[in-house]
Amino acid sequence: MTRNLNNLLDRSNDIFKKTELEFVMNDIAEIAHYLWNRGWAERNAGNFSMDVTGFFNEKEREHFSLYPFFPLTIAYPSLAHKLLLISGTGTRMRDVAKNPSEYICYVYINDSGSAFHIIGTTPGENTVKPTSELATHLAIQQMLVQRNSSEKVVLHAHVTELIALTQLSAFKTEMAINSLLWGMHPETILFVPDGVGFIPYTLPGTDHIAMATIRGLGKHKAIVWEKHGCMAIGNTLADAFDTLDILAKSAKIYFMCKSAGLDPEGLTQGQLNEIRCFHHSVSDTEPAAGI
Repeated sequence: MTRNLNNLLDRSNDIFKKTELEFVMNDIAEIAHYLWNRGWAERNAGNFSMDVTGFFNEKEREHFSLYPFFPLTIAYPSLAHKLLLISGTGTRMRDVAKNPSEYICYVYINDSGSAFHIIGTTPGENTVKPTSELATHLAIQQMLVQRNSSEKVVLHAHVTELIALTQLSAFKTEMAINSLLWGMHPETILFVPDGVGFIPYTLPGTDHIAMATIRGLGKHKAIVWEKHGCMAIGNTLADAFDTLDILAKSAKIYFMCKSAGLDPEGLTQGQLNEIRCFHHSVSDTEPAAGI
């Protein structure tokens, strides 16, 4: 069995030598570096997943079904035959930034969506296992497939400024937290017009938090987990990071004003409506730009 498994791993190593994946790895390295430097991925915090099925033809994907599989507690039928690139459990973003391929794994979902195969990227038996937040990532990736979304990336990070907001009782509702975030900076309502979903504290890594997150991402492209962190979806890892970055900037402005002993004025409702209307009229004729 060991010999057969090693032969499979050797073949997989060749399959993963694609130019397109080199760009993906460069993107992972860059964003992992940002997450670590921002303090948004302490120790082994932070994780991500990407649907990379489109990089592989049907014959290559059939090869992945030969691997030993692991049953799932919930089936994800819309992910059948999908290949996901996922960060490894226990891995540190500072290490991912140096050599992404050593700290990620590929997960291939079986034909019923009830089990997954772990595929290594280097010769020898693979020791990288997917993040402990796998259930949440699979649930979100299935939602993206079901709504035929162009967004194929999910990013989770411990954004310090947003976690701090959820420690304050005044911001433990979607209405309150979005009112604050939109009010602190024009870019927030421009690039995150639907705001964020707010998920009351729920035990991480469970199917329960996965389902709650799905409900939040049904209306938003980012959610905030109370006292834990955030998740964002995007077309690329950089795209998802940018959403969290903008939200963090608004929260930071708020705390800077408060630390100076001042209550921030925030944008008025009239100003927010003006930004929305202006953005809508411009986006009909040209790509969105920063203000």
